[in-house]
Amino acid sequence: MSTLLLRNGRVIDPSQGLDRVADLWLADGKVVGVGSHAGVAADKALDCTGTIVSPGLIDMHVHLREPGREEDETIATGTAAAIAGGVTAVACMPNTEPALDSRAAAEFVILQAKRAGNCMVFPIGAVTKGREGKELAELGGLVEGGAVAFTDDGAPVYSAEIMRRALEYCRMFDRAVLVHAEILELTQGGVMNEGFVSMQLGLRGMPAVAEDIMIYRDIVLAELTGGRVHILHVSTAGGVDLIRQGIAKGIRVSGEACPHHFLLTDDEMRRFDSNYKMSPPLRTKKDVDAILGGLKDGTLSVLATDHAPHAPEKKERELDQAPNGIVGLETFLPLCATHLIEPGHLSWPDMLAKMTVNPAKVLGIDRGTLQPGRPADVTVIDPKVKWTIDVGEFKSKSRNSPFHGHPVTGRAVATVVGGEVKMSRLG
Repeated sequence: MSTLLLRNGRVIDPSQGLDRVADLWLADGKVVGVGSHAGVAADKALDCTGTIVSPGLIDMHVHLREPGREEDETIATGTAAAIAGGVTAVACMPNTEPALDSRAAAEFVILQAKRAGNCMVFPIGAVTKGREGKELAELGGLVEGGAVAFTDDGAPVYSAEIMRRALEYCRMFDRAVLVHAEILELTQGGVMNEGFVSMQLGLRGMPAVAEDIMIYRDIVLAELTGGRVHILHVSTAGGVDLIRQGIAKGIRVSGEACPHHFLLTDDEMRRFDSNYKMSPPLRTKKDVDAILGGLKDGTLSVLATDHAPHAPEKKERELDQAPNGIVGLETFLPLCATHLIEPGHLSWPDMLAKMTVNPAKVLGIDRGTLQPGRPADVTVIDPKVKWTIDVGEFKSKSRNSPFHGHPVTGRAVATVVGGEVKMSRLG
């Protein structure tokens, strides 16, 4: 039995309401507890003085691209990026080639993650076969293969009837359906948010209502079926308000925000830089303020990255030809710390809840807590270190980030998965 002592850090565990300077003991891949443990000897100790010791961060919205698009990312490189960013568990989206729509596909992801030996990977299954929106995938087989939730992310589940059936089936397995909210007729050919800036630039826009309409539909279907919906990458003020209303009515709905949607506006598209092109697109200052408001009042209970790697030759195409998305695993914690903690939008316990216990609840996974006997996944954070993001240092295969050269405060300095130190910048 191997014992690891994380000494003298500020232990913050939102799942237990814990926030105090103490020792954290881990043994044999499990949490032993916080405080002094007489008779327990540490095989290894890390001095965590001046740091925050948190349950391991969970990013529930990650694209790992394997199988099919290994030129962008692999399970090995994506999980290495996660470890570098202090993320101990990721949930990976099914828009691979072929799609993750079978038990064998889910098992393949889990096997590849074990081979890589970095962080935990939880596969998310496709709602429909091939993500084509025509026929439900084998949801029961996917659950048996390890799928923790379902989505056709990258595209909406277009048929209301199929979405209804998916919610009914997933209720039997107590799994959430994750919603990519987009009315495709309204966004076809769009490269950015529809509004004043798109009109000035002469670029085809994607209106906010294209997201709002689908969010409304799926919240109503969740009410009808008693199923659980989680709205991915919320980007509109209207969407935040709809989720808030749904929660108030007791509907089983939750929502997430990504750093780019509460940091950047569509004004960035004046650069004509495809690193600012994403779906949903960067919106207006009003939308940014609404997302911050939703994070503050708990309407948006999860922070996630929508880590979407693309090989350089793909992102360097003309704006209308370049794919949507940015990488996020290695910038997740510093961007959130810098732009949510420093301005006083959230406290450390509030922010870490949205990165640990809350995503674990949405996915129904045994992670995101430092309760005794639970898996020993821990992130150690230096909240005061100042540094500059450099995409050249990324472990990810891809470099498509608009945050190169961005000054930040705060960084993961150790990542522990299953009681093993996978990354350490301490000492």
